[in-house]
Amino acid sequence: MEEVMKILESIKPGVDFNKEDNLIEDEILDSFDIVNLVARLDQEFDIEISPADLIPEKFKSVETIYQLVEKLQED
Repeated sequence: MEEVMKILESIKPGVDFNKEDNLIEDEILDSFDIVNLVARLDQEFDIEISPADLIPEKFKSVETIYQLVEKLQED
């Protein structure tokens, strides 16, 4: 989860991602941030996040993003 946190902090410096639990609805991450995040996660973890996975529920918090990464690594 630490690597996910580092990626998020590089995309949006100054945000305390440990306290945020609704990154999309609270407009902390916008569509460009999500595109950047998906590309970085794909590269860093050698996964492929499909369009079907691009739903707000999977990007609500560090925890939900990490769960997505773990699920895709298992597949």
